[in-house]
Amino acid sequence: MKIIDLRSDTVTQPTPEMREAMSKAEVGDDVYGEDVTINRLQEMAAEMLGKEAGIFVPSGTMGNLIAVLSHCGRGDEVILGNKAHIFLYEAGGISALGGVHSQQLPNLDDGRIALEDIESGIRGSDPHDPVTRLIALENTHNRCGGSVLPLEYTNQVGELAKKHGLSYHLDGARVFNAAAALSVSAKEIAAPFDSVTFCLSKGLSAPVGSVLCGSKEFIAKAHRMRKQLGGGMRQAGVLAAAGIVSLEKMTERLGEDHARARKLADGLAGVSGLSLDKGTPHTNMIFMNLADHIDYSTSEVADHMHKQHGLRIGVTGKRRYRLVIHNWIDDDAVERTVAGFKKYLG
Repeated sequence: MKIIDLRSDTVTQPTPEMREAMSKAEVGDDVYGEDVTINRLQEMAAEMLGKEAGIFVPSGTMGNLIAVLSHCGRGDEVILGNKAHIFLYEAGGISALGGVHSQQLPNLDDGRIALEDIESGIRGSDPHDPVTRLIALENTHNRCGGSVLPLEYTNQVGELAKKHGLSYHLDGARVFNAAAALSVSAKEIAAPFDSVTFCLSKGLSAPVGSVLCGSKEFIAKAHRMRKQLGGGMRQAGVLAAAGIVSLEKMTERLGEDHARARKLADGLAGVSGLSLDKGTPHTNMIFMNLADHIDYSTSEVADHMHKQHGLRIGVTGKRRYRLVIHNWIDDDAVERTVAGFKKYLG
């Protein structure tokens, strides 16, 4: 039985074209700046995000950590959402490794943080307070249903950051999904931000890596931070080669994932044992709960789907699931998923 893995878009396998590119990649020592394939990837990424430079890093978590540490000193503060990936899922790295204090403000259901909350949260003049240095947003927003932040909103927060002399970072792990959903370029989304991180290894299907982009001065500082964190990767052009294919070929097909997510949601909406979040999917993620009349636990349902139907689904709460569409989920997989849920949960 073919396994259909809907737990995350991180499970994507590199495409045949990526594997071929990796096998032929020209490499050098990247710590010396001599890996031509990495250099090309960084230049392409910076161009696509409208920034001066980029730096290839092993993961989005490291990219975000480097960004925060490059913008903030020990004891400084970053304003972010209480459902932000940086706050919830990055092992407290900004505090443990950088001594950076975080002020977590409530995320609205659509991923935004109220502008008035951000402005009232900015600190700096009182010696009792940490000094606010950075505002960080996430787009698309994972814990808020894969929602997309409107351009008007991110530009407004950018103006607020400028007004108070603050830096502005985007955790854009899935920024190309946001671009597809808004029918704009990633460059337009990134425009107000001083730094942007995006992942190659999610919907873009590369096996490893993220890129952090910003000004030349910022990226020079980021290089030092990457070295301190042990992220210097020598002849890593074999990895960057897959990332180049991601940028050339995979960014333009993400709308297909969004369309399949909608098709899957429409099918699952007819399953009596499931309750889908209002508005889901915003992009490539479907969030749903077990209906009140279902006595099975989330783990029982997940185990049954895996063993009986070859479906791997993500458990995200006591009665809650996340399904993520990606390049390896085709129309047949969508139909099998709907049929499996209908058979088990009505």
